[in-house]
This record gives sequence, structure tokens and C-alpha cells, in this order.
Amino acid sequence: MKKIGFASDHAGYELKEFLVGYLDALGYDIYDFGCDSPERCDYPDFAHPLANAVVAKEIDMGIAICGSGIGMSMAVNRHAGVRGSLCWDVELAELTRQHNDSNVLVLPARFIDNTKAVQIVDKYLATAFEGGRHVERIAKIEDSD
Repeated sequence: MKKIGFASDHAGYELKEFLVGYLDALGYDIYDFGCDSPERCDYPDFAHPLANAVVAKEIDMGIAICGSGIGMSMAVNRHAGVRGSLCWDVELAELTRQHNDSNVLVLPARFIDNTKAVQIVDKYLATAFEGGRHVERIAKIEDSD
């Protein structure tokens, strides 16, 4: 079963806890990088350890959650080798796996409910990368010259 890492800030804490329980019940190996309560905290403190674990291949994929998803997206994507994708819709989750080989799903907790989050996560985890023409495009993401 896949190893899935989680990170959230205070705004994403409740959704993170819900999804951790959901995926744990399905048999996924869960790695929780925090936060550990709904008390105010800073998303980079949890995004960076999650991203480092993805890069080191200690986990297969990550799920990062904050209020808008924007801060977590910015933080995880600072790491070479991380392709974090902000998704608020099932179709986006499918496309980012198929075309971008995304390895971190970012969710906007203030804009989706638990039901929508489960639908997005299920599609994200079930969708494979298509490869082909997308491989060359992904390689260009890291090439900043």
C-alpha cells in the first residue's frame, strides 16, 4: 500500500484529521507531519518536512492542506522534485496526475467539504501518470536556465 504523508496548518487541521482517518481505514501507510492542533501555526513549518520526505522518497505522495491551498502550494513547490497541485475539483486531481505526475495534492480546506475532499483524494490516488509527451514537459519544470 502507498505511503501517504500529510501536512496542514491550523485552517486545514480538521480536514487533515478527517482524511488521515479515512485513508488509514483504507490501509494506507500514513505519515503525519503536523500540525497537531487547530491552534494558529505557520504552514511552511509543516510543508517543508512533507516536501523533503517526498524528495527523499520516504513517502510515495503527499497531501498538504491549508485554508486556501495557495500557501501550501508555494511552500511545497520550492523543493526540486516536488510537483504540488492545488485541486478543488475531481477533474483537476485526475488531470494533474495524468499530465503532471503530481506527487503532492494540495487542498483548500475553506473551499471544499469532507465529501468533496474524499472524491478528490480518491481520484488523485487512483489515477496513474500517462507518461508519453508529458515526460519531456515535466523535465522542463526543473530546467530554469
